Amino acid sequence: MLKGFVITPPILGRITIGKVVEHNGKRLPQKDDQFTLTSQLQTPDGWRRHPLDEALRNEQQDKLRRLPIRLLFNAPELNFRAEYALFDRQTARPLCVGDGDQCRRRTKEGMETLPCPAPEGCALAQGGACKPYGRLNVRIGEDDPLGSFIFRTTGFNSIRTLAARLAYFQAISGNRLACLPLELRLRAKSTRQSYGKPIFYADLTLREGWTLEQTLLEAQRVEEERQHSGFDQQALDQAARAGLANGAFEDSPEESPDIIEEFYPDPGQATSASAEARATPSQRVTQLRDSLKQARAAQQPPASEAHSG
Repeated sequence: MLKGFVITPPILGRITIGKVVEHNGKRLPQKDDQFTLTSQLQTPDGWRRHPLDEALRNEQQDKLRRLPIRLLFNAPELNFRAEYALFDRQTARPLCVGDGDQCRRRTKEGMETLPCPAPEGCALAQGGACKPYGRLNVRIGEDDPLGSFIFRTTGFNSIRTLAARLAYFQAISGNRLACLPLELRLRAKSTRQSYGKPIFYADLTLREGWTLEQTLLEAQRVEEERQHSGFDQQALDQAARAGLANGAFEDSPEESPDIIEEFYPDPGQATSASAEARATPSQRVTQLRDSLKQARAAQQPPASEAHSG
């Protein structure tokens, strides 16, 4: 195995709550109120949707807010990796990842292990360049037992909720996390900081129509069936753990520019776009009127030119 090269779970597609859009000539993230399943192919119009996206939408006959999933591993930290991550916006290279205790940082002397005081106490993290960053791998469908869809997030609500749910489900299932039939569900909340507008985040729940008892019994059945066929879940977890520990940075150079664009936009640009999105209709009319006045003023010649013969 190549040293310094993180081996991640095979990816079949992406799960997103939003997209990147053009705003004043710049590409900025825009949140959505539903999930979207995409392939790994991009077109000029954005990421191409995965065939499962349409199939699941037809089943729900509404916005896609529930995804039937299974997990690959019994260990919560293998399914969902969360860390503090800092990227260089100029080069799109990951510079530092840490857990609030220790970090792995790229320096002039090479890769170093240093104390991690979390973004609030780190001089390198000033300006919002470092933030919590989570990656969840889940199985959707039965075509590939080892392939997964990845959900990336820098949202505090998603990270906290997913971490808690995974730990709880592992505990109550007797370490049968990979055998549980579960559901990735979109939830909403509003806060003072969101100006009363909904904030959407991901949660991991029982499947709709399933009780906890039915879910646990199904997990036992799946485990027995796998053991009978020779499926070694413990060995799979060990292989995944070794692969993830093989390097410092999980995201490849090919992925980093898209990740920065979606999750680490320039704070000034993101704030401007967010302020415009929060504006009321009357405020937008006023903004438009002011913009038109400025445009007309810019087109008129100076007074000296207007009165010259």
